[in-house]
Amino acid sequence: MLVAGVDIGSTSSKVVVLDDTRLLASVVGDSSTNPSRTARALFDRALSGAGVPEDAVAYVVGTGYGRTQVPFAHKNVSEITCHGRGAHHLQPSVRTVIDIGGQDTKVICVDAAGQLLDFAMNDKCAAGTGRFLEAMARSMGVPVAGLEEVYDANAEPCAITSMCSVFAESEVINLVNDGVPMPRIVKGLLLSLAQRVSSLATRAGVVAEVAMTGGVARSRAVRDTVATRLRVRLADLAGFDPQRVGALGAALVALDFARAEGRRE
Repeated sequence: MLVAGVDIGSTSSKVVVLDDTRLLASVVGDSSTNPSRTARALFDRALSGAGVPEDAVAYVVGTGYGRTQVPFAHKNVSEITCHGRGAHHLQPSVRTVIDIGGQDTKVICVDAAGQLLDFAMNDKCAAGTGRFLEAMARSMGVPVAGLEEVYDANAEPCAITSMCSVFAESEVINLVNDGVPMPRIVKGLLLSLAQRVSSLATRAGVVAEVAMTGGVARSRAVRDTVATRLRVRLADLAGFDPQRVGALGAALVALDFARAEGRRE
């Protein structure tokens, strides 16, 4: 049975098409001020990549920041549920999922079936999110991808004391102007991000095995710093792109709905 998950995030959007649980296609693109148009364009790209017509898709679930703006979706489901489901599908031993998104950060607890048990979410401040890293990288005059190149696990970190992204950016600018080596600043920033994740994890509770999802999880430097701060080993998601886990979870939820409603291939 063909199903699809459409994850419209604050900074990037993703679509996954499955034939039952077999991946047929997945695409990623920038989000825009018109979520409906973004969803349609990426969905069409995914269908083309899968080589299937739209009317062959039995069920579509929208998720993410713009999930209610996916006009062709049969249902929309919280990204909290979808990230938990997607990570658990890729690694069934996962019980805690850390999703660092563009505008919020979530720690998600799931049971042995991948169903949501509890979660904690930082959605009041951009600190510790993808936007936070983008702003900090900009203040240092490097692209976000450049943080990975500057990162040195052995560097002595600078203290980034502010809990506010705006003030933290001012701290970084001052450090740069004072000639502090970039690796020290980057290490301090990542420790600051990891501290915010740790605070959420304390609220939600961390049970091994732990996985990281979302675009920020593509960064080895972020993964290493968070894992060290939480004193855990992060699960391998079978080489699947962590940025697409929410869309994968949405497609799996779509499969559940389709089967429950008796849909046919």
